[in-house]
Amino acid sequence: MRLSKNFHLSEMTKSQVATRNNILNEPSTNEIVALTALVTACLQPIRNEHGVVSISSGYRSKELAPLVKSKITSSHCFGEAADFECFSISNYKLADWIVNNLPEWDQLILEYHDIKIPTSGWLHLSYKRDGKNRKEVKRAILKSNKTVYLEGLK
Repeated sequence: MRLSKNFHLSEMTKSQVATRNNILNEPSTNEIVALTALVTACLQPIRNEHGVVSISSGYRSKELAPLVKSKITSSHCFGEAADFECFSISNYKLADWIVNNLPEWDQLILEYHDIKIPTSGWLHLSYKRDGKNRKEVKRAILKSNKTVYLEGLK
């Protein structure tokens, strides 16, 4: 099923962990609508500007979430988030582009990025179709083997 010009439902639901554990990672109709909104408002404009968007994690069923160390309250479980990167631009520069060019999104997290290694880490981006988007910007780092979320990109 096509969600936009360049995105299909299958790439937003693929999961090696689900496959290995015989979990059907299939979204409901409401979650497909949310995924379509995320793709239309956020991922397709990124694709239009920067080329291929490689999705590492999109929708996560409530059965899959704990297996990938995610909460069942995560925006991924509602079809509202994706983790991704673009190979034509560093993750930091892409995060900065999103902040300055996308008109609406909920949360942007630059995850585990090392400024000395432009291709390190990935981006998490969420979008709420109800219009209650916070435009919250964070970065995730490891500190004493625990993930810590800091405000902003720097």
